Amino acid sequence: MRPSSSSRRLSRAFFLRGLGATALVAASRAAPAASHGDAMSKSAMITRPIPRSGEAMPVIGLGTWQTFDVGGDAKARQPLRQVVQLLIDAGGRMIDSSPMYGRAEGVTGDLVAELGVRQKVFLATKVWTSGKERGIEQMRRSAALFRSDVVDLMQIHNLVDGQTQLASLRQMKAQGRLRYLGITHYTESALPELARIIESERDIDFVQLPYSIESRAAETRLLPLAQARGVAVIVNRPFEEGGLFRRAKGRALPEWSAEIGCTSWAQFFLKYIAGHPAITCIIPATSDPRHMQDDLAAGLAPLPDERQRRRMREAWDAA
Repeated sequence: MRPSSSSRRLSRAFFLRGLGATALVAASRAAPAASHGDAMSKSAMITRPIPRSGEAMPVIGLGTWQTFDVGGDAKARQPLRQVVQLLIDAGGRMIDSSPMYGRAEGVTGDLVAELGVRQKVFLATKVWTSGKERGIEQMRRSAALFRSDVVDLMQIHNLVDGQTQLASLRQMKAQGRLRYLGITHYTESALPELARIIESERDIDFVQLPYSIESRAAETRLLPLAQARGVAVIVNRPFEEGGLFRRAKGRALPEWSAEIGCTSWAQFFLKYIAGHPAITCIIPATSDPRHMQDDLAAGLAPLPDERQRRRMREAWDAA
């Protein structure tokens, strides 16, 4: 099982207090939400084109694993509402969910409807079951929970019953019930299978995979393959479930990281990923508006070039 959400929040909260980081990091973390949002609105988030269509996708999105599974509790939903609003205000679009994430789809749909931002967001979810009819029913329920007739992206979650669900996704796409189809996994051990599917199935629009400055296996084959085949790439687990923050505890950012606009470790980690030209969108999950502000800032220029990314790898590996 993945580490608990509470352990991730504690790890990252350490940095939000500014301990072990520069004064600049502390100052930026302490900025009020409104002032930070105003600053973000003055700068455009970097976008990447979805290869199949050319549609622009901001490089920082939002995941909902564990963080949005709160049900109807108004108090629990309030910070999530702020998180979604911050995403929109900064120019972000993608919100990724799954039936596996408990009540997250319904919470996402409710918040998007309450904020009146359906036309501004890119709703992605997954089918996570076996059997054709069960898959179709689950996807219909996801659309209903999203309060949307059309789901922007439907993905086969962790490749469960892949061939069966892929046939249904193709039919639903042809019917206009979804705009893009994709495949996902959260483990590096599944990267070869993701690559095999991309090579054999020519109509895969998106692949979602694990990738971070710590776990770089995707760089070897899958990312170049996705580029070559015109497949958009979504990155999950960019912080290794909080493990990167725990490893960085007590360390200051490299001084030269200011060259790429980094004022926090979160931005360092996200900018490393976004700097790879194959990456379309990164979806860190959070229920904390401060974390959302920090993550979104990573989507602003500049991004590291390959020389700078190599320097980032070397600095991280040497610690």
